Parts: sequence; C-alpha cells; structure tokens
Amino acid sequence: MKNRDLRSLSPDERPREKALLHGLQTLSNRELFAIILRSGTRHLDVLDISAAILDKFSNLRNLAIASVGELKKVPGIGTTKALQIKACMEIARRFCQKSVENGQVLLSSKQVYQHFQSILRDEKKEKFYLLHLNSKNQLLKQELISIGSLNASIVHPREVFSSAIRERSNSILLIHNHPSGDPTPSDEDIHTTKRLIKVGSLVGIKVMDHIIIGDGCYVSLAEQNIVCF
Repeated sequence: MKNRDLRSLSPDERPREKALLHGLQTLSNRELFAIILRSGTRHLDVLDISAAILDKFSNLRNLAIASVGELKKVPGIGTTKALQIKACMEIARRFCQKSVENGQVLLSSKQVYQHFQSILRDEKKEKFYLLHLNSKNQLLKQELISIGSLNASIVHPREVFSSAIRERSNSILLIHNHPSGDPTPSDEDIHTTKRLIKVGSLVGIKVMDHIIIGDGCYVSLAEQNIVCF
C-alpha cells in the first residue's frame, strides 16, 4: 500500500471505516497504529509509517519502552506522533496495573508485586521504592528513594529513615527491581536489607519486607526467610 491515498481503498481496507464496520478487534497492529497516528506525510502513507514502526521495534513491548528520540528515528514520525504513541502505551500500562491506593491495607507481597510489576518490569536501571505504612498496615505513601546504575541501586539508611521519620511511618516495605529480569537477591541486596532492619530497630520503625521485582516474577525476602525480619 506504499504511497497510496487511503481514500482510494475500499471501506474494508481503510482502518477507521473497518473498525466502525467490524470492530477494533478485527484490525491488525499496523491498522491500529494508523488510527492512532491519523495521517501520513507528503511522501509516506500512514499505513507505511505504522508498518515501519512495527518493523523497527519487532514487538509491542519493545515499542512500549522506546524513547521519544528512538521513535523519531522512524521515517514519518515527529515529536507529536511519537508522543501519541507513548501516550497510548502509558494508558495501556496503567490499565494493566493493579494499583495500591493510599489508605489501602497491604496484606501480602503478591499484592505489592502486582502493583509494581508494570511500573518496574521494563526499567533499565534499578529503582528503589519505599512504601510507608501506619500501625494498621495501611499505605501512607509510595516514594522513590533512589535510582541506581544499570546493575546497581545505591541506597543509604539515611535516605530511607529520614523519609520514614518525616512521613511518621510505623513500618516500611522495601521494593526494588532487577533489570536483568532475575529477582534472585544478590549478596548486596541481603546485606543492605539486614543493615536497614538494624537501623530500623534503633529508630523504632520496622522493616516489614524487601520485595525484588523481576520479569514476571518476584522474591519476598521475608516470605522465603532469606532475612529475619
């Protein structure tokens, strides 16, 4: 369909008309992106641009984590169209996320994992989060404490407990991701956790668990008795 005017196509071939006649579920990924992008350029049909996007990134997950700059390398994609794609991907991510809201009681590590998996699964750097809890295990606040390098997250007890004291937390949950996708705790993860537990006992703020997020899986140091909480 290279350089063809969409108006020259039959209704069954035009993405928008096809969607109205038969439903969005009948459209290919290329046709769905054609609807999102709305129009092509002087030299490229919108369907050609959509095909080029999918060819470059191979699958929707790679596309979801692509930056605006990477998207703009596709012929026919400028800043506006790149942002349209990123906005759609962010809406999809939020739809799939099983969010934990402030005031909600946290009962299990699985509940925490389901909240964080879509947030952290495609991160290329380690991110270390705190969940602040009150005496009833209700969530007070979610907070990003540090962002590490490609392979390491650097977190200091000072950062963790100055925040916990400020938020008047009764207890805290530690969460971070492994960009490799393997949530197996490293020696440094275990050492850091033990250090934070010790400091927490001194300041009267209990560390409840440390949950490491991988690709479609997680490890709870408390549930697996890797560290004594």
